[in-house]
Amino acid sequence: MRQTGEKLLNGSSSYKPVGEAFFKLPTLTLARNLLGCLLIKETEEGTASGYIVETEAYRGPLDQAAHSYNNRRTKRTEIMFAEAGHVYTYLMHTHCLVNVVSGEIGEPEAVLIRAVEPHDGIELMTERRGGTAMKNLTSGPGKLTKALGIHMTDYGRRFDKPPIYIAPGFAPEKIMTGPRIGIPNSGEAKHYPWRFWVAGNPYVSR
Repeated sequence: MRQTGEKLLNGSSSYKPVGEAFFKLPTLTLARNLLGCLLIKETEEGTASGYIVETEAYRGPLDQAAHSYNNRRTKRTEIMFAEAGHVYTYLMHTHCLVNVVSGEIGEPEAVLIRAVEPHDGIELMTERRGGTAMKNLTSGPGKLTKALGIHMTDYGRRFDKPPIYIAPGFAPEKIMTGPRIGIPNSGEAKHYPWRFWVAGNPYVSR
């Protein structure tokens, strides 16, 4: 269900995880490079996956919208201080959200995965989402984790090995940028254009 003109990259059909080096990029670059990649979660129920079509970058100590603003180090944010490529999950109200830890060790930055385009396991994802319409299946950070079977128990895993991993996907024709969503009390940081999305993709959250 990719848009016309987007090309599959070599090796994407093998679902081989990206290498460790993929994550060792500046956070804003990683947030862009994640677009088009395939996010995969293997569970006992089956495997579900989706192409990442929307991300948000959070740049740690100097970013008022980041959980690690001012180097805030808590049980929740501890994994953000680890090596890039780790899984950072947290609860927002009743929803589990999933992030890719980025930046150098000790520099707590991360990229939130905001939306994916469903690929494998669509029937399983629909069941998990209570039979919701296809257009709403994974078009938001809480929707996609429920659909893919991503939980708080994934906290601290790595995105370069199963059961939750990122693999090559497609190269977006056009990437858009704009302010991040849902961070009204973050001072000037609410205006930073650190949200990235695949132009015209129907699964982008808004």
